[in-house]
Amino acid sequence: MARILIVDDSETQVASMVKALEEQGHEVMMVTDGESGVKYTKLQKPDLVLMDIVMPGLNGFQATRQITHDPQTSHIPVVLITTKNQETDRVWGTRQGAKAYLVKPVPDDVLVETVNEYLPKH
Repeated sequence: MARILIVDDSETQVASMVKALEEQGHEVMMVTDGESGVKYTKLQKPDLVLMDIVMPGLNGFQATRQITHDPQTSHIPVVLITTKNQETDRVWGTRQGAKAYLVKPVPDDVLVETVNEYLPKH
């Protein structure tokens, strides 16, 4: 199945997402900040990135922009997953290159459906 990177500093949120994705047969990697997310994406080229917005250092908007605007990683879909539920955040996330925007807590079925929608078809 797919290799998915979760970039999020919330252990409880990550645990729930990992469980749902591993049940679908995906390989899940995790980092806790935007800078590590960008570096990991460049080195490991996951099939999809799930990105939180509010994190220490490089935030999710900045990290998403770096991933989606870099020719080495621009083909990798980024889905923002956050507690920020304002329309302006959704618009800004899309402008940074995010394919989708989900608000925490994300039900497992919605997470799996969204991941499946944006995973590259092999």
